[in-house]
Amino acid sequence: MPVDPDGRFFSGGQPIKVDGGIAVRAQRGDIGSQWWSRRFVDILERICPPGRLARGRAYARKGQVIDFTLTPGRVSGRVQGSRTDPYEVALAIDAFDETQWTALTAALADQALYRAALLAGNMPHEIMEIFDGAGLPLFPSHVDMTCSCPDWSVPCKHTSAVLYVLAEAFDDDPFLVLAWRGRSRDELLDALRATPEPAEVIDPLAVDETTLADRLADYYSPGISLSRLRERPARVTAPPELLLRALDAPKIKVRHIPLVDLLRPAYRDLGTDESG
Repeated sequence: MPVDPDGRFFSGGQPIKVDGGIAVRAQRGDIGSQWWSRRFVDILERICPPGRLARGRAYARKGQVIDFTLTPGRVSGRVQGSRTDPYEVALAIDAFDETQWTALTAALADQALYRAALLAGNMPHEIMEIFDGAGLPLFPSHVDMTCSCPDWSVPCKHTSAVLYVLAEAFDDDPFLVLAWRGRSRDELLDALRATPEPAEVIDPLAVDETTLADRLADYYSPGISLSRLRERPARVTAPPELLLRALDAPKIKVRHIPLVDLLRPAYRDLGTDESG
């Protein structure tokens, strides 16, 4: 009987072909296309040896997984190996209890965008913030894996195959992620519908839109009554000879006196002439 690198015995024959098995759609590259299924696969690939997962991906692509069932905290599946009888696989995580789900549902319902997305059948990426904020991560960082095959290493190729099939099932139905944690789609959506909608958040910068036709009568109305307007003197009075200061002085002299010096008194007299 073949021996793995850890010195453990396992069946190394070719797997028996399965008619009607569950084969993942992704025959090359990554398995899982939605953000939630990719998140699950990323966690698996961090906590599991790459070689074990590679053999499991091959099994998942061949359709060696016969079936699987998902219940709160547990996934059970059957995988056809090289022996006549299929192997029994179990994947277990911690499911949240009723008190925890009540708090999570209230937090989800309090966010209008998350609530609307879930009721529409979508899984917003920000939902993870709600779970993390409650100290209840949506995706497990540890999965207890068991298999009836003689390979004692974890994960074996049979459990890996079920994990990848599960990831692609998450692609098709994101609510399976929540169901594994203990709340089915119908239970969660019924609870969200029964929760009062959150109060509308008022934007302090929002401006009411009004059509021009509705404002023709007062569009040019002044902010205060015309009778209250009074002529006010300018706060800063410019000197009458300001123009002479601003312009370059001409190089002209009259009897050896610069022209600017002769014009300055005249400009001052003009400034004091009220008849102006």
